[in-house]
Amino acid sequence: MAKKESHHRFFLIREDVLPEAMKKTLDAKELIERGKVDSVWEAVQQVDLSRSAFYKYRDTVFPFHKVVTEKILTLFFYLEDEPGALSKLLGIVAMNSCNVLTIHQTIPLQGRANVTLSLDVTHMSVDIDELLANLRKLSFVDKVDVLSSGG
Repeated sequence: MAKKESHHRFFLIREDVLPEAMKKTLDAKELIERGKVDSVWEAVQQVDLSRSAFYKYRDTVFPFHKVVTEKILTLFFYLEDEPGALSKLLGIVAMNSCNVLTIHQTIPLQGRANVTLSLDVTHMSVDIDELLANLRKLSFVDKVDVLSSGG
C-alpha cells in the first residue's frame, strides 16, 4: 500500500533563529541560481556546508520572496479587426488592476486577429470569471480562452 502524501504546515521564521545549515543552504542555492558556481559541490564548498546538509534542506527552506510569487494569467483572444480594439481591450484589463506582462498580436487576416496577453493578476480587483465576463462583453471579442493561470 502506497504511503499517502502528508500535508505540510509552513512557518515564517526570522533569519537570526534559523540553524546555520539552513542559512548556508539558502546561500548555496542563491549561488547556483545566479550562476556563480558550476555545481552543487562548488556551492557547498564556498559556503562551508556539507553536501548531505544541502540535500537535506534544499527542498524545505526558501527565501520569503520566492514563496510569495506573482499570479500570471495568459489569455488568448479571437478579435474582429476594428480600429482601437486592442486599446479598448487593454483599458478593461487596466480597469481591473491587471498588469500587462506581454502582448502578442497576429496580423489581421480575413477581418480577424489573434491576441495573446500575459497578465500579472496579483492585484486584480475582480475574480477571473468576472474579468473574463467583462472582456467577453466587448463587441469585437469573438472568443477568449484561458491558456494558463498560476505563478
